Amino acid sequence: MMKGEINNSIMVWSVATILFWYSYKIGKNVPKGIRRLVALFPPIIILLLLPKRLTNVHLIYIFSFSHSWLSTFKLLLFSFAKGPLSSNPPHCLSHFLFLAALPIKFQHKIDNQIKLPSLNWFDFVVLSILAYFFLPSYENKQSFHQVTFMCLHLYFGLEIFLFLITAITRKLLQVELEKPFDKPYLSTSLQDYWGRRWNIMVTRILHTSIYEPMLKAFSHVIGRKWAPIPAVLVTFMVSGFMHELMFYYMKHDTTWKTWELCWDSICFFLIHGVCVALQIAYKKIFKPKHDILPRVVSCTLTMAFVIFTGIWLYIPALIRCGVSFTQKS
Repeated sequence: MMKGEINNSIMVWSVATILFWYSYKIGKNVPKGIRRLVALFPPIIILLLLPKRLTNVHLIYIFSFSHSWLSTFKLLLFSFAKGPLSSNPPHCLSHFLFLAALPIKFQHKIDNQIKLPSLNWFDFVVLSILAYFFLPSYENKQSFHQVTFMCLHLYFGLEIFLFLITAITRKLLQVELEKPFDKPYLSTSLQDYWGRRWNIMVTRILHTSIYEPMLKAFSHVIGRKWAPIPAVLVTFMVSGFMHELMFYYMKHDTTWKTWELCWDSICFFLIHGVCVALQIAYKKIFKPKHDILPRVVSCTLTMAFVIFTGIWLYIPALIRCGVSFTQKS
């Protein structure tokens, strides 16, 4: 079983690399716009289908996040010369492949000097230890507690994965990368949490691919002042849908016919989107110059809300979708 999964992983990553090489050539020879979008449509569809070849939940989680979600959005933006895959001058092939395949984004050079910030290896060691101890902890748990520990393990796994990817990419390419997270536990509001601290790569991609087009569209309908509110709601809805897609991949279903939305994760992101929209509306109406609450209080309330809604909606989404760490027989 393990040998088969290794072979599947090699096949999936090899196909993805070929697709990104093809996309690089398309960017060289096809002008931006509808023609490039049509040319990149087959790779996008294949990237959405590739996770079906995997059975290990960790590999599915990583691949569906980095390729079926982020890579497809990057290619959509690349069709119109936007996003991290587009630059002036164009990226070389090695940089393009790394950017397309991994959840990373290059930082701008300052005075033509690249300064590589130090990585926090202490955090990496702590996360690795926690992930190791959480792995067996949910084997003897049932239902809610089992998936709770599984979620924590997946989170630690994501942190470790992004840390290693950042370290390896910096070493190989000698480039400066944006941080994947920025101490989300210090968030003073949901707008601060989602917009500046949590999973920054996803925030950048959604901002360019969803928020900005929606902002422009709604500006023609309700004006530029209030357009951010529906644009934020649509962005959170798309994020919720993409999480539902990741949950579907982790169900190990063999056909698309069994895909039914659990709605829990969509409701989770919709509730957070509504709260962020209300915060934006509050700032536009009252224009506060200072925070109402002390920083320690606002941080505590923000994280309490994130944890409470996560336990209420996000974790049950995994339970109802039948996520399991066992493989198909």
